[in-house]
Amino acid sequence: MITYATKEYSKEEILKILNPIVAEWFDKKFKDLTPPQKLGLYPIYEGKNVLVSSPTGTGKTLTAFLIILSKLFDLAQQGMLEDTVYAVYVSPLRALNNDIYRNLKEPLDEIYELAKEKGIELPEIRHMVRTGDTSSSQRQKMLRKPPHILITTPETLAIVLVAPKFREKLRNVKWVIVDEIHSLAENKRGVHLTLSLERLRELVGRDFVRIGLSATINPLEEVAKFLVGYHDDGRLRDCVIVDARYAKRKQLRVLSPVEDLIYTPASEVTKRLYETIYEIIKKHRTALIFTNTRSGTERVVFHLKVLARERGDIKEDQIAAHHGSLSRNVRLDVEERLKRGELRAIVSSTSLELGIDIGYIDVVVQIGSPKSVTRCLQRIGRSGHRLHETSKGILVCADRDDLVEVAIMVREAYRHHLDKIHIPRNALDVLAQHIMGMSIEKKTRVDDAYRIIRRSYCYHNLPYEDFINLLKYLAGMYKDLEGYKVYGKIWLDLDEGVFGRRGKYARVIYTTNIGTIPDEVKIKVYTVDGKYVGNIEEDFLERLVPGDRFVLGGRVYEFVRSRGVKAYVKPAFEQKPTIPSWFSEMLPLSFDLALKIGEFRSRMFKWLEEGKPVSQIMKYLVRECRTDEVSAKAIVNYFQEEYYYLKSLGVNKFPSHKVILVEYYIDAVSYTHL
Repeated sequence: MITYATKEYSKEEILKILNPIVAEWFDKKFKDLTPPQKLGLYPIYEGKNVLVSSPTGTGKTLTAFLIILSKLFDLAQQGMLEDTVYAVYVSPLRALNNDIYRNLKEPLDEIYELAKEKGIELPEIRHMVRTGDTSSSQRQKMLRKPPHILITTPETLAIVLVAPKFREKLRNVKWVIVDEIHSLAENKRGVHLTLSLERLRELVGRDFVRIGLSATINPLEEVAKFLVGYHDDGRLRDCVIVDARYAKRKQLRVLSPVEDLIYTPASEVTKRLYETIYEIIKKHRTALIFTNTRSGTERVVFHLKVLARERGDIKEDQIAAHHGSLSRNVRLDVEERLKRGELRAIVSSTSLELGIDIGYIDVVVQIGSPKSVTRCLQRIGRSGHRLHETSKGILVCADRDDLVEVAIMVREAYRHHLDKIHIPRNALDVLAQHIMGMSIEKKTRVDDAYRIIRRSYCYHNLPYEDFINLLKYLAGMYKDLEGYKVYGKIWLDLDEGVFGRRGKYARVIYTTNIGTIPDEVKIKVYTVDGKYVGNIEEDFLERLVPGDRFVLGGRVYEFVRSRGVKAYVKPAFEQKPTIPSWFSEMLPLSFDLALKIGEFRSRMFKWLEEGKPVSQIMKYLVRECRTDEVSAKAIVNYFQEEYYYLKSLGVNKFPSHKVILVEYYIDAVSYTHL
């Protein structure tokens, strides 16, 4: 049953249920509970599954960990703390995992210091990160002394489930935390995770407490079902939803950099765009600027640095880039400088959307449309990180279609209309990976595997016939597929109803091909003296010739040579760059927002048809969509031009959520163009 937490507990009530040392630490450290803590801590203490949804900076992470830390300190004081994993924390980002490690170390150190002052000696409560970055020596160390709190990613969790020795350390897991669940639930990484959790449940032999964390997500009931799944008998597992989504204030504005987006030359629009952003940076302590692409990030950083150099009121090194193609060391350096307050502006694509602690940000600037209300609020929520501060966002648009999109997005954000997530169902490619994983664990009964799989919310309605056909495919029973080099990866005995692994390299094949993140051929970029800078795409490298200059990490480099999957460059900071391009990274427009935009188009054309005064339409845009006067005028002019143009063609139906107009023309040689 899915229920909502309604009873708010006081700080005094929560302190009574905590370990005495943890309670004293919490009492000294925090004046009061935050909204998600008032609602969520007690259900977690009672051993209930909990989904917590609240804005960034409202204490979600501590809500998830406080009871776990309290219980672990109880075990430590009783001398019952074993060398086993008690809690698993899963997040989609390695950077977030590293951040959680640092954020857990601080309270653990402080609690141990408090215990020491009281003359209480306690065994160490260990927490460790295990991801693809973890070295073999660190993994061996974890085998000897396993972490009590394992911090990992969905892919690594699937790998450790088949690790012969380490999987034994997971048999006593009591809690699993899934952070940033909104970024997993609507894609196959989340589907993958649900199957890993059910396989973990089978290994443990009992249900464990599941805690989901998210800043912005909708609908909550659907996500709660995704988190908890089903019992063996088909009943939905219980879950308590902590809905504290509207606890923080927000201030959003939509700006246009120029008075007229049509007749102003493109070069002038671009120039004014960067000047507008630069002025915003000057008026604030630290600005976080989002673009939608990595190439856009590089372009913005470069132009802002040019302005800083020309004007001299902001230092160039106070403006930095952060995206997935930069080296880990470069990203960590940028994050640390941001936390220390050394940066005035940081420009990111998507890498800083999620809950990494990046210090104090007092304004978020979004260039163009972030393509969904949820992503917009997630990004804006990075500013005003503390509970009682206001999240401030400025959305700057240099294109009229973007302007319309962003205006409606802001209107929907203030109406608390979040995009509905669409959870994938019955993904056979993901299921194939897990069936192979099950075959590696042990000889498995077909019916047992089907039972485990159907506990996942994503596979609860999987037809048995599809499951058997997939088993046959993996067993190589379709001989006509051998021409496509599809061979058996498991053995299957349908008469006995069992399957298992085939070949001694099955585990290697599984662990090196796990996951649903698309493979990209990345070219590592090094300076000629051996310093790793970041990555570029193979296609981009193929276009480079010695002497070409491009931007990476906001700096200009000159291409020298390449060898294999490595490119060598030298600094060319004062030279004119060629901006690098990355492909297949554009964000999709959310379905729900697309419908709202279509409905708005229908309303605008109706108002124009009825002769509604322009001044009233502009007032609506300023009031409901938080546009400035310039943006409101640009939107009205945009629709007026389209309206009169279509009228001149004799068109009586206008573009909307129900009408798609396709324009075509015949050229001089009688070719038809759409």
